[in-house]
Amino acid sequence: MTAPRHFLTLMDLASDEIRALIARAIELKTQHRAGTAPRSLEGKVLAMIFTKASTRTRVSFEAGMAQLGGSALFLSGQDTQLGRGEPIEDSARVISSMVDIVMIRTFAHADVEDFAAHSSVPVINGLTDDYHPCQILADLQTYFEVRGDISGRKVCWLGDGNNVCHSWMNAARQLDFELVVACPEGYDPDPALLTACEAHARIDRDPAAAVEGAHLLVTDVWASMGQESEQAAREAFLAPYQLNRSLLDRASSDALYMHCLPAHRGEEITAELMDAPDSVIWQEAENRLHAQKALMELLLSA
Repeated sequence: MTAPRHFLTLMDLASDEIRALIARAIELKTQHRAGTAPRSLEGKVLAMIFTKASTRTRVSFEAGMAQLGGSALFLSGQDTQLGRGEPIEDSARVISSMVDIVMIRTFAHADVEDFAAHSSVPVINGLTDDYHPCQILADLQTYFEVRGDISGRKVCWLGDGNNVCHSWMNAARQLDFELVVACPEGYDPDPALLTACEAHARIDRDPAAAVEGAHLLVTDVWASMGQESEQAAREAFLAPYQLNRSLLDRASSDALYMHCLPAHRGEEITAELMDAPDSVIWQEAENRLHAQKALMELLLSA
């Protein structure tokens, strides 16, 4: 039996596969709007395991399976034996014997790796504390739709060097663009990952300098799930890194800006930019649906 193919980080796909996946996602989006979506996942079942709350991840995966003819099961940590101490490897063996593909949204990245190591079907990382690769697929699709290939461009990340930032770092080396991480000391991305990405990613403490000439600005909330008690302290340090009109004006004249949502308007991004008529944030959000459909097709065809 062929070993299943997993998607735990962007490094699990080759560069040409990422581009082909984006092209397929755009095609699936067009077909969905035309009412001609294929039934490419007919009879397939996706198990969605959540120990972290979600809006976009649940809706996009569940709707995506339905649109392609499959079905999805929502499994919360509290509703399964995982939440009562069953070893991850035991749950992986059982769940994967009954479904065709699994998506997990949880805290520790090691838990997703452990599940995948014992799963007989493909496993998708729907978010961990270290990476959020599905979000970056949607972000890349959005950039490709509006501006074309991102290779050779400059992207600036503003704020905490978190899991979404880590996945942008992997994207930079996979698709050959420059990533500048604008963050204060103490909020750096993982140093080992920064070393691995050093040809494509660097840190700049000065947000005004970091965004100079950038083709894309990206941000996220300053306090992620589990960090709510740090909110006030984080606001003080990260306030200079707010995505606002002043910083956007320093970027390239055709610069786009993105936010993975949910957003705290007036904190990491201004309401003005969120609601601007040329914002691609809502397009970016919808693209979670189509990028993940293309991803599931890819993994289930392996």
